[in-house]
Amino acid sequence: MKAADYARLIVLAAIWGASFIFMRVAAPAFGTAWTAEGRLLVAALVLAAWFRFAGFDAQWRRHWKAYAAIGLVNLALPSLLYAFALRHVSASVGAVLNATAPMFGALLAAFFLAERFTARKAAGCICGIAGVVLVVGPGAMDQTPMFGYAVAACLSACLCYGYNGVLMRRYAPGLPSRGVAVGGQLAAALMLLPLLPFALPPGPVGALEISNLLALALLGNALGFVMYFRLISDVGATRALTVTYLMPLFAVLWGMLFLGESLPASALAGGVLILAGTVLVTRG
Repeated sequence: MKAADYARLIVLAAIWGASFIFMRVAAPAFGTAWTAEGRLLVAALVLAAWFRFAGFDAQWRRHWKAYAAIGLVNLALPSLLYAFALRHVSASVGAVLNATAPMFGALLAAFFLAERFTARKAAGCICGIAGVVLVVGPGAMDQTPMFGYAVAACLSACLCYGYNGVLMRRYAPGLPSRGVAVGGQLAAALMLLPLLPFALPPGPVGALEISNLLALALLGNALGFVMYFRLISDVGATRALTVTYLMPLFAVLWGMLFLGESLPASALAGGVLILAGTVLVTRG
């Protein structure tokens, strides 16, 4: 990897780590459905306008089924689940749990794609499970009545991310990467649109909440996806996946600096175990 590649990797991890902060601020005011829809729709429209100006053809008629499948599994469902979760848990906890996605991916790839499940991957999954127990176990965090549901939502979102890896193996060889970025988000936004009349924002919505939702859409979804696919193109998917290790570190740092969050020692130890498990799985 070149110095420019490392720089993009670190910037992307910082942006995606900050996305948990943006969600933590926006979601309690906008609610679950409006937070998810807002980030997806704004990002999709911006990317569509950008790519159209650049003369890029997403080949909608040819790939719409793939875009819809990826949009549902990788964007619509996880966006809803995380918007719900971050109304009830800290950004730091949400980000640390997000690092379990590669473990779900390894398990699902072994089941659906007959991919070899090595001893190293098994050890990584065991580390991840132990880490989750430390992060969310009794006494680890100040647990509200909704804490368990929020943790389940985070892990369900990671399961979706893992299954998206299966879909990408199946569809990605024929898909333009920029088409996935804009097509998936537009499909996801259309899927969530019917929910909005039935889930009005609980409020109050002010300038702070609006600016965080826009930052989530423009930085986390629009710019983040473009940077990620550029990294995959330049250095390959395996090296680009390194962002998974760095993202929780930035999220914890941003949470401490901007939201006054803190993680107890047991949760920090659990986060280390989850990251170690992620390394074992992705390099197994």
